[in-house]
Amino acid sequence: MGNFIDKTLDDPTYWRSIILFGRNVASYKFALARSLVEVVRNNDDLVRLDDLAEPFARHICQHIKDAPVQATSKSSRFLEACQNFNDGHIDATQLRDTTVRLGFNNVIDAFHVVNGDDVPTRFFLDERKTNGGIRLTTAAFNLLNENMVGTLDSEVQSRWRLVETAWELNMNRNLISVKHDTDSHTLFVDKENHRINVTSARDALNGYQKGHCFFCFAPISLTQIALQPDVDHFFPHVLGSYDHKTNYDGVWNLTLSCRDCNRGENGKFAKLPSLKLLERLNTRNEFLITSHHPLRETLIQQTGRSPADRIRYLQRQFDNAKSILIHEWEPEQLGPERF
Repeated sequence: MGNFIDKTLDDPTYWRSIILFGRNVASYKFALARSLVEVVRNNDDLVRLDDLAEPFARHICQHIKDAPVQATSKSSRFLEACQNFNDGHIDATQLRDTTVRLGFNNVIDAFHVVNGDDVPTRFFLDERKTNGGIRLTTAAFNLLNENMVGTLDSEVQSRWRLVETAWELNMNRNLISVKHDTDSHTLFVDKENHRINVTSARDALNGYQKGHCFFCFAPISLTQIALQPDVDHFFPHVLGSYDHKTNYDGVWNLTLSCRDCNRGENGKFAKLPSLKLLERLNTRNEFLITSHHPLRETLIQQTGRSPADRIRYLQRQFDNAKSILIHEWEPEQLGPERF
């Protein structure tokens, strides 16, 4: 099935693993990640909790306005303080003091933990006891530079929206189905005939593709217009004219493609991607499934409960598409395999 993670792991991969695979019992890790993106711009390696508290609490307060449920626990004195600030019951100084006292109790210790262990690269050191804050590492300054910061911040925000949507709906995760709007390229869910927009499809998918085209591995970017990817249907959308039973707009069939692969002179257009690329799609989907819901459950609903079921599903789609589209397509690979 191929590797789900790069053979050569780098700092962007470690950062994304923290955001994508870290345990989510509250949204604090997302708020801390977005705060690191802000404070790293000050070029000071020591960030005291008094200074970290402002962006950390601000991001939580902003999200609470749209999604009041920000944790799996029923009560949190820190989240209550954020809600009280939004309601005008406490001021910014009181919120900051409460954040310093309660907001960082677990998240600083847990930030670098993925699957029970710390990732090899640390983006900050805990110096709360010695210097009253955290110390940003060289890795943080190198990673969160102006070329990467916009993309990584968008990915954090997108991941946050996916997780809090599941909490907000308070539904059995097996019943949550994330859908794709072809016109706006947004992901949304339905609840009681009410559409809830979740996040940009580009932002949600980019972290898994690590900032590269699904097909040729050319660099793509969420923030640089010249490198902005297309949301592409692996099995061309035109197949829906012949097969009304298959949901070609499903997350299982969406990839991010550079413009050359999607609509360049030698692009895919309505051709069928090769078996090698089909294997890559299966690997990507399994990668997504190892993440938390709702994308995980959406993919399982769309393609099958077990890995064997999902392989059979993709093979069946390939066979059906081959009989209609005839021609296969595979671009020149412009970089090392990344997923």
